[in-house]
Amino acid sequence: MLIALMCPKIGLMCGYNFIIVFFALLLGSCNAQNTGVSKETVQSKNDSLMSLSNDDWKQRLSPEQYEVLRNKATERPFSGKYVNTTAQGIYVCAACGAELFSSNNKYDAGCGWPSFSDALAEGRIVEKPDLSGGMVRTEIQCARCGGHLGHLFDDGPKPTGLRYCVNSVSLDFKPAD
Repeated sequence: MLIALMCPKIGLMCGYNFIIVFFALLLGSCNAQNTGVSKETVQSKNDSLMSLSNDDWKQRLSPEQYEVLRNKATERPFSGKYVNTTAQGIYVCAACGAELFSSNNKYDAGCGWPSFSDALAEGRIVEKPDLSGGMVRTEIQCARCGGHLGHLFDDGPKPTGLRYCVNSVSLDFKPAD
């Protein structure tokens, strides 16, 4: 692969191609380190993965949910119904009902979206590199249905140091009994 990116006259990688290869390798290694769960592991832990057509998703979800969960849109900051929620319970995927986050891990990051320091359990969230909008980020998706939840950042509280920044519209809330 690297040979194809060599400049024929000088035998060195061209600047632009080098940058692309460097960031692709960097993202791949960061993603592998952050996930801790291979795609095979995620699939084996979720026996009932959901795969619906776009038309089925459009019937199942509200227009706003469809835009966020299926088209990776982002709701406006401070507009979501769960930004200031402090009740005890479990946050589930609005598309498929998979349990994703506990209120015990929710905190106010001041960013305008519900923020969590950890997922409810390993294998509930899939992390993928996201280069959209000219930024390098890690997208988080529901492992069961592939719905876009938001992004993962490394500026959260201890002990994880993580901030799962989630669109309210991609969640439903099940209050504790």
